[in-house]
Amino acid sequence: MKTKLHDTWNSGGGAVNGWLSAPNPVIAEVTGKAGFDSVTIDLQHGLNDYQAALSMLQALAASDSTPMARVPWLEPGIIMKLLDAGALGIICPMVNTAADAARLVHYANYAPVGSRSFGPTRAMLVHGADYFAKANDTVITLAMVETAEALENVKAIAQTPGLTGVYIGPSDLALSMGHVPKLDPDEPAVVEAVGRILGACKDAGRRCGIHCLAPAYAKRMLDTGFDLVTLGSDIRIYSAACASAIAEARG
Repeated sequence: MKTKLHDTWNSGGGAVNGWLSAPNPVIAEVTGKAGFDSVTIDLQHGLNDYQAALSMLQALAASDSTPMARVPWLEPGIIMKLLDAGALGIICPMVNTAADAARLVHYANYAPVGSRSFGPTRAMLVHGADYFAKANDTVITLAMVETAEALENVKAIAQTPGLTGVYIGPSDLALSMGHVPKLDPDEPAVVEAVGRILGACKDAGRRCGIHCLAPAYAKRMLDTGFDLVTLGSDIRIYSAACASAIAEARG
């Protein structure tokens, strides 16, 4: 299957990812049309459950942005349900070891690579009758490295067979290292850790993504060599736009 995210990567470019925290298909539709390479529905810290995610995946079908989802945890049921619903990428939080990463790959792939159960109810409807034959080569798996334990194991995680890549959660990473949790980190130790994770991915030939806040920081991460950057979230972008508009109107 051809996806916009794969096309961006195959052309040598870095991708910009949208992030949906609010359970609203109209916002999903608008975000999908905004020009992002991919759009991720957040079921971990976002306000979305499976039913909301299904409606949002339907809304995203009106655009060419690659639909992805962050699952609540490393658990096979929700991973398989979201893939069956049409998601073409899974971001999984709190992957701390190579064994965790291998489980993610296993859950997201059909045999003989993995243990994904067959029943792509909506996926086959929207991605084609040949979905089964192409799914293993198309579905993106990104393991979140966001703890001190995962940092110590990052080389092994990045080398996990079948894993697309690693996605950095800067806030949890900073928190686990004893620093204030925040996006766009500037603490030297956290900055060094981010560089170490990126280096491990490059050495292993894997993709590396990171959650950002400011567009300028995201651009800097792309220039540094990241393959995917996320721009805040729908709620953050809307809140900032509201505050800016109100401040300008009040002068």
